[in-house]
Amino acid sequence: MPPSRPFVVEIAVLPESAVGHALALVELLRTANLMAGLRLGARAPRIAWRFVDALGQPLRAEEGLLQALTLEGQSGDTPAAALFVAPLHLADIPALRLAVQRHAALARRAALMVDMGGLVCTVGNGAWFAAHSGRLDGRRLALAWYYVAGLRRDFPDLKPEAGPGFCEDGPWLSTAYPADLGPLAIALARHALGAEPAAALSAVLRPDRHRELAAMQASHTIPNTRDSTLARAIAWMEQRVEQPYDLAALATAAAVSTRTLLRHFQQELGHSPLDHLHSLRCARARVLLEITLESVPSVALACGYADPAAFRRIFARHTGLTPTAYRQRHALRAPRRRWRVDTSDSVGTALAALRSAAKKPGTP
Repeated sequence: MPPSRPFVVEIAVLPESAVGHALALVELLRTANLMAGLRLGARAPRIAWRFVDALGQPLRAEEGLLQALTLEGQSGDTPAAALFVAPLHLADIPALRLAVQRHAALARRAALMVDMGGLVCTVGNGAWFAAHSGRLDGRRLALAWYYVAGLRRDFPDLKPEAGPGFCEDGPWLSTAYPADLGPLAIALARHALGAEPAAALSAVLRPDRHRELAAMQASHTIPNTRDSTLARAIAWMEQRVEQPYDLAALATAAAVSTRTLLRHFQQELGHSPLDHLHSLRCARARVLLEITLESVPSVALACGYADPAAFRRIFARHTGLTPTAYRQRHALRAPRRRWRVDTSDSVGTALAALRSAAKKPGTP
């Protein structure tokens, strides 16, 4: 059974708030819960959320999408472990300062959250409320370049950084732009759900070209580079990852001699064509280990290794983990042993009956 007390995020919504960004965070938290369930099964922890005003009073959910999101994230009376402040739609910093004065109670809630050992999460100019709490002096934060001068003027003890999209310094999780909500959600997932679900969430939110190429397993055109010989060779290998290594055939595809091909790889990439093929195969193996239940020998064969022992050795050299250890750490789905079925309920009874029937001779 999942824990009775979820990790609750209070989402402050003011009249000036960019509510769409708050809802975007909720969608990321829903994805975090989904990944936790896939990774850990029925015992997975859960993130909950509630929309509140500056005083911390729950907002009334309207009909439609907001109501659905509120119901899914219902938190009961569990105390909040994090406060999220979305950016405000305001024309300039003077207007922002006036809004912070009007909603000073939100800054006090940020101070209380820090005092209680919780997290304060801000996007863009929402950082002003965290700064006004008086509890985060000396902290670093991510901030859009056009706000840096204003924040430094108002709060000289803070350390805004124009550059990093996301920054975590103690209890303060800050993002410079709404586009950086993904890293913030991953950090929240790490605090709320643990390392495994956070890693799974990171895998589905962050781009990974090697995974994309391996997952597609189809021909494609790679951009031309200054070295067209190298580009032709790499494209040829990417389309034939599972086939046996043939240096002569590869050189023919690149329209050069084997000696010239080896020189190009060494000069441009610092390794041999065979080493590059191993890296492509291991990239495909990572995807298969993460998203399928195929055995290690089957994965090895799908990646061009007839000898599972050789595959294990090469995979460990490229990733630092054996295939089995990699699957345990990175697989999106939980091991089957974590998905326990309670046979006392009607669904469990039905499944048990199906299993029993499947064991009888002559069962179709």
